[in-house]
Amino acid sequence: MASLHRTVTRRAVLAAGALMALSAGLGGCGGSSAAPQGDPSDGSSPNISPDIAEVTDGPVQPGPSSTPTRPERTLAAMTLEQKVAQLFCVTPEQLTGASVATVSGPMTADALARIPVGGLVYFSHNIVGDRQLCDMLSDADRLSRASGAGVGAFLSVDEEGGPLVARVANSGLFDVPTFPNMSEIGATGDASRAAEVGSTIGGYLADIGFNLDFAPDADVLTNPDNPVIGPRSFGSEPQLVAQMVAAQVEAMLAVGVAPCVKHFPGHGDTMGDSHTGAVYTERSRDEIEACEFEPYRAAIEAGVPMVMVGHIETPNFAADGLPASLSPIMMGDVLRGELGFDGIIISDSFSMGAITQRFTPDEAAVQFFAAGGDMLLMPADLTLAYNGALEAIGGGVLTEARIDESVMRILNVKDDLGLLP
Repeated sequence: MASLHRTVTRRAVLAAGALMALSAGLGGCGGSSAAPQGDPSDGSSPNISPDIAEVTDGPVQPGPSSTPTRPERTLAAMTLEQKVAQLFCVTPEQLTGASVATVSGPMTADALARIPVGGLVYFSHNIVGDRQLCDMLSDADRLSRASGAGVGAFLSVDEEGGPLVARVANSGLFDVPTFPNMSEIGATGDASRAAEVGSTIGGYLADIGFNLDFAPDADVLTNPDNPVIGPRSFGSEPQLVAQMVAAQVEAMLAVGVAPCVKHFPGHGDTMGDSHTGAVYTERSRDEIEACEFEPYRAAIEAGVPMVMVGHIETPNFAADGLPASLSPIMMGDVLRGELGFDGIIISDSFSMGAITQRFTPDEAAVQFFAAGGDMLLMPADLTLAYNGALEAIGGGVLTEARIDESVMRILNVKDDLGLLP
């Protein structure tokens, strides 16, 4: 997989240079005036500024006598339990059992000692103060590096921009720019506006302590009555959405925050809500390939390190009766094979009804990894899902070699973010 710094294109460098002033001086942890809500941490999440290089044709594979890379050395030192733990991204409440988590303290340390998860995702209820959020993330970074194999966690958030999905900007606790809905950004037809969104949001997230953003939304809004995506999409024209998504991906990479495009294979045509049940798109294979896939092709070309797969069934494409998030056809044959994506495939939340109504947490986890997924987001029960994956390896349903493939993809991205020991 090409690294973050290798996949930043010349256009991203130019966009970042033009827009860097917009993200400089944003109200983050450094400028907070609120009183701390907890003990400060000695650790911190560095504001990564990746080295910029021209795009290569692909990663250089080490020869027999090559010195192992840092991700390879890290993987070789990990136990099976530590590897499997890296495959999960959960809320702090799922990790610790707390009703609402606003600090990363002893409960977090104890939980990470048991299951040193690969990522944590935060929502609006976790944000109650500017200094509080900075301290919670800084402490989570320190504690994750002190657990397991010493690998730092993805510290993630849904920050798409606009009034609908922007946990930080809409909290009112940070002096950061706000944006209109992405549909308004797309309506300008100016990709530099999307780059401005990516550079600005990526800049203030990095300043606060996040290193992964579940954005941009790559859905093409082909159904104007869609109840889930709506104005979160850049628009209904695939080429326009592709340009906007690529520009935002490149801008976020340039400021050192990993973007994650969503929701593959495309949520813009659906009528249902996967939070509550199964969701379908009736579009044909030709329609999906010509329309929904265009933003993903552009994002992959721009170097996106992570793609979120949705719980979307495609009866006229994969026709396997499975949501894409459990489909070896959609993840393996299409996303990996046809589109050539070799980064991290992460699921949408496995706490959603589209999954929980049909599968137990352990069944869903095993099926996701067997189908080619790399990182499982928010299982309904972390312990059951984690133990289920371990038991599947012991029983031969999954192999350690299969797990190693996913962990290596995760470690490669984390290496670029400065999260490896």
